[in-house]
Amino acid sequence: MLTKKTWAAMIILGFLGSLAWGVENQFFNTFIYNNITPDPRPISWMVAASAITATLSSILIGALSDRMRYRWGRKPFLLIGYLGWGITTALFPTAALFQPIGIAIFMAILFDCIMTFFGSGANDAVFHAYVADITTPHNRGKVMGILEILVWVALLFVYGGAGLIIEAVGYFPFFYIVGGMVFVLGLISALLLDEPKRPVKPQSEGFLRSILNTLKWSTLREQKDFLLVLVGIALWGIAQQIFFPYLLIYVNHYLHIETLQSTLIIFLAILIGGIGAAYPLGLLTDRWGRRKMAIIAIIAEMVGLLTFSFSRSFVALVFTAILWLAPISAWTIAVSAWSKDLFPEDKRGQFGGYVIFFQVALTMVPGPLLGSWLTTTYGIHTLLDGKEAFVPTPIIFQVAAIATLLTLIPILKTRKTHQTIEKG
Repeated sequence: MLTKKTWAAMIILGFLGSLAWGVENQFFNTFIYNNITPDPRPISWMVAASAITATLSSILIGALSDRMRYRWGRKPFLLIGYLGWGITTALFPTAALFQPIGIAIFMAILFDCIMTFFGSGANDAVFHAYVADITTPHNRGKVMGILEILVWVALLFVYGGAGLIIEAVGYFPFFYIVGGMVFVLGLISALLLDEPKRPVKPQSEGFLRSILNTLKWSTLREQKDFLLVLVGIALWGIAQQIFFPYLLIYVNHYLHIETLQSTLIIFLAILIGGIGAAYPLGLLTDRWGRRKMAIIAIIAEMVGLLTFSFSRSFVALVFTAILWLAPISAWTIAVSAWSKDLFPEDKRGQFGGYVIFFQVALTMVPGPLLGSWLTTTYGIHTLLDGKEAFVPTPIIFQVAAIATLLTLIPILKTRKTHQTIEKG
């Protein structure tokens, strides 16, 4: 039974994590594009470097939290991580102060990697291991549905309000505000968390050996369904990252929709397709099973992206954005609950790190690079503020839609027996 205090702390931490990642995924990109260089290639470099950092941080910090959980619990890792996350988020825009442009790009990537080290270790590995510690297969879909609502509430702030704040006060105060929120509220909520029952004894394996042993082929064969789910997560993520880093650039510069209207489109789509759909989707994930929900999400996402690519009017863009946002919620809830069902109890932090490896490193490197290639090859070559620029076109959504279908291959190979376990 989850206490009210634990719920409150989880909600705050879940919101802060989603807020910080949402700001990084969109406004770190637009900051570089608008303040350093309108060339999409540095964005893809930054995303790739951040993805590698996130993977290493989540696996190592996750494994360390598993190993030291018997002595300290997971709270110290959350506390240090969220504090460092807040500080480095606030520091990010100072990269633009460096000259020449090459050094500014390097500093932006460096700041992003440092921020990602703290954020991924605290949120992606330790926080999600904590959630796995305190939930069961019978309520995990519901809990993930509620956490998914927080993802969209945070993104609603990012897309619905962040643009207005940036227009009013500029990028620097905006990053100070977000970093300050992560720092202060992260400190408070991490201290509020109730620690679940700790293991009596530490792991018998050495730190590095415990990681290496899980990578042996014999171990992977025993975790076949988990591995297939991870492959599905990677394929889905690659498809999403083809278009997602360039979404606002596409809406602003290809569709020529001003910031206020573009944020309103995203606001309405998130309100309905994200916040409105997440909780019922979480309940359905527990009732129908992870596998069925994942398959439905894949097909629906393909349809949503294709229709969005042909939309031009305000109403059509809102409607079709809902069509690809709701499947993202369904997919995320399903595979998040599914992967946690399959975590070994004594290595949840470490296995959470493996999820990030497939979800981030294997997706945020090839996905944005493919999106960047599509933009520079098939996009509109133009000048923005006297600088050479490439504007993305609908092809990034169409290619992403086709790539999404590949996710069906590993998901259909998983066993259906998990259905009965999930339904309880």
